[in-house]
Order: sequence, then C-alpha cells, then structure tokens
Amino acid sequence: MLDISLPAWGIWRPRTTAEQAAEIEAIGFGALWIPGQTAEIAGADELLAATSSLIVGSSVVNVWAGDATTAGRSYHRLNERFPDRFVLGIGIGHPELNQGFQSPLQAMTRYLDELDAAGVPVERRVIATLGPKMLTLAAKRAGGVIPYSVTPDWTRRARAAAGDDVVIAPEHKVVLNTDPARARETNSEYMASMLRLRNYRTSLLRQGFTDDDLVGRGSDRLVDALVAHGNVSTVAAKLREHVAAGADHVAIQVMCDTAPTMSDTPVPISEDETFDVYRALHDALVNDQR
Repeated sequence: MLDISLPAWGIWRPRTTAEQAAEIEAIGFGALWIPGQTAEIAGADELLAATSSLIVGSSVVNVWAGDATTAGRSYHRLNERFPDRFVLGIGIGHPELNQGFQSPLQAMTRYLDELDAAGVPVERRVIATLGPKMLTLAAKRAGGVIPYSVTPDWTRRARAAAGDDVVIAPEHKVVLNTDPARARETNSEYMASMLRLRNYRTSLLRQGFTDDDLVGRGSDRLVDALVAHGNVSTVAAKLREHVAAGADHVAIQVMCDTAPTMSDTPVPISEDETFDVYRALHDALVNDQR
C-alpha cells in the first residue's frame, strides 16, 4: 500500500508548466501525473516547487529510458526536497517504441530489484499495469498500480485479484461535449496511435473488445468505454464508476486537441478551455458531493 494518501481525483497531463500546476492545485485537485519520463524525472522539481501540497507522480518512467539507479537517485532528490509529495511510477513501455524490448515481466522484476538496491521504498512506487501477471507482481512489490486506458470493469476485476492492500489508480479520458459524434472525433489521431501499440491492443482484447473494435481510432463502443463524454454530470458519473468498482484514485485526462465549432472544421481547444473543464469536473466530483 502507498504510504502517501492519494485523493480520489487527480489530473493526467502530457505537458504541464509550473504555473499550470499551481492552477491545478488552486482548483482543488490534489495530484498530478506527468507522462513520458526518463530516469532523471526532469521537470518534477519545478512542479513541486510551484505548489504547496500537490502530489506529483511519474506516469511513467519507462524502464528502458535509463537505469533504475538513476531513477532511484531522482526519487531521493525529490523526496528530500519535497517530502511525501512524489510517487515514482514506472512502466514497461511498448515493443514498437523501445529498442531492446525483452520479456516485460523479467525486465520489470530486474528493475524493481535495482530500485530495492537504490533504497526506493515499495510504498512509494507504482507500476503501470495492464495484464494479470504484472498485476500480481505489483501487488507484491509496489504500493499500487496506474493502468492506462482501462474500463471500470477492469478496475473491478483488478481489485478482486489484487486485494485491498494495493492502491488502484486508473487513468480515464474525458471530453466535455454533448455531441457524441464530435466527442468521438476529439483527439481521434491519438486514439488511433494508441491502438497501433500491441500492449494496448492485447489489454483491450482481454477486456472484452474485439479486433473490429480496434480498427482506426476505435469503434464507437470502444471510444465510449475509454472516453467519458457528454455534459458535466454524465462525465462525472462515468468517472465515479471506477471508484464504485474499487479504484482509490482516478487520473483524469482531458482530450483537448479539438473542440466543436459552427463549421465542420475542428479547431484547437485552448488551455483556458481545458482548465474550465477541470473546474467544472471538480465542482461536480467534489463540491457536489459535500
């Protein structure tokens, strides 16, 4: 179990400035997940320094992008400067994107051994888990799991398999748009690129989708399962399904490359609009529950 208490709701963002981290904290979200990290975990210092209590997690440090000894030094640097505010998230990556990709379970086991040697506590690390074998490993050697692109049913089955001592913190995508067709097209290229990666495809097939669901940017059924869309109440209800299924924390990713317009041509959504979504969801998820 993690010995840092994650709030129920957090934010997953591909890029975040120090000012944006401070704004996320001011809105009321207590955790921020930063993807695409190497073992140096660059940029986390600035995000933590710009905030007073925000928990920052790496989602994830790719085990092929630097050695565990370096990741361990990075963990200790951040923990010493900002005690109890950093969680080390690690993941195996994808064979299509990483040279030298080997057996995921063996590679992760070696990496965890090296983190042990570097003095990184089990209670301060989480693993990007999709398959049952990695989930079993995480239950023994990490404080939690941070699955990406999973349904509430995955969360339910993971909780049953892992027990109560593992923090389950899935990512879930959202689009605040009541037009289903528009919502499904938002960031469709991102969805298409994700579906070209074997690990995600395998995970989604295991979750009950079919090969037909994985064509292009994904079937409507797939997109509707992985991307909560609609009005604020509808999106909030979808996110709560993970909590009802046993999640301790949900990392919200706002899909934000396009927004509806009066024409058929989508335009980029601004950061202001993204933060408006954060505010609306925080009100629905937190303030409305008080």
